[in-house]
Amino acid sequence: QVQLVESGGGLVQPGGSLRLSCEASGVVLNYFGIGWFRQAPGKEREVVSCLDSSGGNVYYADPVKGRFTASRVNVNGTVYLQMNSLKPEDTAVYYCAAELWGMCPGTYDYWGQGAEVTVSS
Repeated sequence: QVQLVESGGGLVQPGGSLRLSCEASGVVLNYFGIGWFRQAPGKEREVVSCLDSSGGNVYYADPVKGRFTASRVNVNGTVYLQMNSLKPEDTAVYYCAAELWGMCPGTYDYWGQGAEVTVSS
């Protein structure tokens, strides 16, 4: 069973940066397609970014394009979401999701517990 764990959330001022990490217990994420999602209070979950299992395809939702960068370190399989120029509207719980040999976007089988990101002065 693949268990995903996100870390790196927190409180940051507008304009600041955070880096979320997503790791898996028992496996490395090198061969998984990864999706990053977020859910703000009172809103539906939305996709933020995804990478396919090859790393060749990356997608960013329009609200985060140019500010967020998704990456994967193949040595340890950790996946990151670097978030720069954060805005109050980025406040949400962020989730990573994974699918073995997945595409971008994928149909994700495994989900993390979420990392809370609050952007406020």
